[in-house]
Amino acid sequence: MIPAVSTIGSSLDFFVVVAIALFSIGCYGVLTRKNMIVLLMCIELMLNSVNLLLVTFSKYYGASDPQIFVFFIVVVAAAEATVGLSILIMAYRSNKSIDIELFNKLKD
Repeated sequence: MIPAVSTIGSSLDFFVVVAIALFSIGCYGVLTRKNMIVLLMCIELMLNSVNLLLVTFSKYYGASDPQIFVFFIVVVAAAEATVGLSILIMAYRSNKSIDIELFNKLKD
């Protein structure tokens, strides 16, 4: 017998497993990809998995304080995306590539 959708989505374990899966996918992407756009998306995925955990535990324990941290994480993620994409655009304009190895050449 298949359980109702409301019982599947309402357990704490379900959200923890989803958040761990999202964080693992983001980690794998950060460690293996060489494209800067994909790298930024994977970092955003990791931040959103932390947000999911904070909201899940906030709802489970009945506290609203972690939801304030979620708001600040969203603000930091938006700033990170803005700064990262602007650096990416400047690097593409000068070198016509968005490969991660490009930034190793900038050290010289």
